Amino acid sequence: MTTESPLWFKSSYSNNGGDCVEVAANLVVTSGVVPVRDSKRPTGPTLNFPIATYSSFVSGVKAGWFDNA
Repeated sequence: MTTESPLWFKSSYSNNGGDCVEVAANLVVTSGVVPVRDSKRPTGPTLNFPIATYSSFVSGVKAGWFDNA
């Protein structure tokens, strides 16, 4: 992994309802992963997704694959 610190951000679509995730995209190039964490627990665990996995997830969200009926 890298010694670079993650720079966390929430989506601009976040409505501050508390159900948000944060992403540290600055580590993608140096580490090859996209770190994700729960915004309510900034000191809690982090999930590190491979770039291809995270990209597929974002594409699915944009395509509406996870929308509720």
